[in-house]
Formats: sequence, C-alpha cells, structure tokens
Amino acid sequence: MSVTLSRLAAVIESRKLANGGDPATSYVSRLFAKGDDAILKKIGEEATELVMAAKDARHDGDTTKVLYECADLWFHSMVLLAKFDLTPQQVLDELARREGVSGIDEKAARKDEN
Repeated sequence: MSVTLSRLAAVIESRKLANGGDPATSYVSRLFAKGDDAILKKIGEEATELVMAAKDARHDGDTTKVLYECADLWFHSMVLLAKFDLTPQQVLDELARREGVSGIDEKAARKDEN
C-alpha cells in the first residue's frame, strides 16, 4: 500500500473516539462523534463536488479542482472505512482481485451471489 495512504489511515484511526480522538480539536474525531450519517453526507457532498469539478474541467481544461475534490472524496472514504474497521489495503486487495476480470462479468457475479 502507498506509504501516504498507510500514514493517513493510521492518523484517521488515531482520531477515533475509542483511541482518544477529541472532537473539540480534530475534524475527523468530530465526524466520528456525529456518526455514520455525517460521514455519508460528506462523501455525498465530495462526490458531487468532484462531478462538478470534472464538468468544469471539461469546458475550461483546468483539472486542478478535479484533483483537489478527488483527494477530498478519497479522504472521506477513508474515514468511512475506518468507521467500519476496514482499511485502504482491503480496498486495494479487492481491486487486485478484480484485476483482469471484465467489469461486466464482475458485476454479474455479484448479482449471482445476492
């Protein structure tokens, strides 16, 4: 896993309330204190901002905001992973498992499992 992702995941983990995170001094701790819905709301906001940045970039060619908004979306997704005791490495492992498999076939296989 990327050293940056690993370090960020460790910081996020340290901000959990159970690990001594303080909502008065930490944005991540505040999200954890507010619960799942607050984290999900932020992910929705960041996803929308990423879509809008991409649409703007399509017209003006400036991809700077796409990069910033994607980083925000990844960050908040990592907070959600930590909320459910999941790690970025598990996401990377899942992506590796899917490597070389058609997206259409992979999605169909998930439907067969449900």
